[in-house]
Amino acid sequence: MINFNGNLQDNSQISIENNRGFLFGDSIFETLKVNGSKILFLEEHYLRLMASMRICRMEIPMPFTMEFMEEEILKLINVQENKTSNRVRFTVFRNAEGLYNPNSNEIQFIITCSNLSSENYIFNSSNYEVELFKDFHVSKHLLSTLKSNNKMTNVVASIFAKENDFANCLLINDDKNVVEAINGNIFMKMGNQLITPPITDGCLNGIMRKQIIAIVNKMENIELVEKSISPFDLQKADELFLTNVIIGIQPITKYRKKEFLTVLSSELVVQLNNTIS
Repeated sequence: MINFNGNLQDNSQISIENNRGFLFGDSIFETLKVNGSKILFLEEHYLRLMASMRICRMEIPMPFTMEFMEEEILKLINVQENKTSNRVRFTVFRNAEGLYNPNSNEIQFIITCSNLSSENYIFNSSNYEVELFKDFHVSKHLLSTLKSNNKMTNVVASIFAKENDFANCLLINDDKNVVEAINGNIFMKMGNQLITPPITDGCLNGIMRKQIIAIVNKMENIELVEKSISPFDLQKADELFLTNVIIGIQPITKYRKKEFLTVLSSELVVQLNNTIS
């Protein structure tokens, strides 16, 4: 069951050969975690979606308020067998004919969901080895910070990771600095600093990234710093971890020959769960 433009139905019945999201990647989306009827970080998701639509020059319908977004998501959640915790994808695409130049900026939306195993974020201390992905780079521009359907670099990096038995890959930008992982932002603890790349480096403007920054800024024993991370910095780090809205915090245990602690990441998972409870 999906929600297509406010209607609950088995499928969208969209003809993909005429769909701009399929043909040109002319689409953006939000991935949200919903516990029961509570949409986590709803305001942040809504504001990012609105900003993304403006950047992509999509027409925002007048009724498209945060309350509208919430109602449409919960409309789908309420018909699910498992309402405990769900992963929701809210996809917006430009509904128009044309080639690269659309003849309209009007949009349509599709909401899909799948069950999650837990309402809380779970600390995972199992082996999690990563490697740099060097074949393609993330460009340092505004479009790289959006959750769009243009994710071929992430797809190819995922295949590379699977073929080489890595849990994930770290993506680099044109300056050869580490930007993010395939599916989340990266944080690096070095001494009493927790470092994450700035948005200007081309990393995703992550919702969970914002939550972790807010939590750390309230802690007295560590300083949050936004600055570029070089591959050489990784070898000197005390801890590395990844963040996204679905997993919360994923500790990295190994990069090449360096193994990392998980002390701060385990503490942050506890504080993160306190914020959503």
